[in-house]
Amino acid sequence: MSQVVVKQTKSQISEKPTARATLRALGLHRIGDQVVHEDVPSIRGMIKTVAHLVTVEEVK
Repeated sequence: MSQVVVKQTKSQISEKPTARATLRALGLHRIGDQVVHEDVPSIRGMIKTVAHLVTVEEVK
């Protein structure tokens, strides 16, 4: 199964609580943090919620 690398590029300050909670659930805590997740629909939905704060790179 393929994986995705999610990197936080913008601050969570002044974001809604749901966006902050989504970043925490993805495992991101500060700008520059990177995490690797399996490419599944639930993770893609979380990424879509905070797409303006993160960048995504697909890894095979």
